[in-house]
Amino acid sequence: MMEAYLKSVQHQLAYYKKIGEQAMAQLSDAELFWQYNTESNSIAIIVKHLSGNMISRWTDFFTSDGEKENRHRDIEFIPDFSSRAEVLACWDQGWNCFLGVINALKEEDLSKEVTIRQEKHTVIAAINRQLAHYPYHIGQIVFIGKMLRATDWQSLSIPKGKSADYNAKTITKNQS
Repeated sequence: MMEAYLKSVQHQLAYYKKIGEQAMAQLSDAELFWQYNTESNSIAIIVKHLSGNMISRWTDFFTSDGEKENRHRDIEFIPDFSSRAEVLACWDQGWNCFLGVINALKEEDLSKEVTIRQEKHTVIAAINRQLAHYPYHIGQIVFIGKMLRATDWQSLSIPKGKSADYNAKTITKNQS
């Protein structure tokens, strides 16, 4: 059962990473930095926050608190990228750290305890915490992208009004 859980987690995380990348690929450089207002976050800021969280939580995962002393969370919300390349490098750095740990986990690791903000979690609880957090922010990236691109947006899932077509294709594919 635990092996199936790990495979499911790995699959879901790869899916959300891909969704974020596909959303950002549809946007211009300027759109990555667009903010609705000063209280909202740009996609670049969301990426910076996700990466900061991933690096803090998953570096030395078993041996140190997931909220590292050198992490300055509030700085993650200050825009300071100047290019798409910097945003994508930050994205890759966070995901590489996170997925490196996730993909190396063994079934026996899942019942071990780790600490996040001085609170004990099983590895399963720590993973589940991130399975809620990261897709939440990737949903924000997609939502911002859809607002900006409007009718030029290429759906990353089943487009509106196309459920029947999708279902028919899925049924046909599964029957062959």
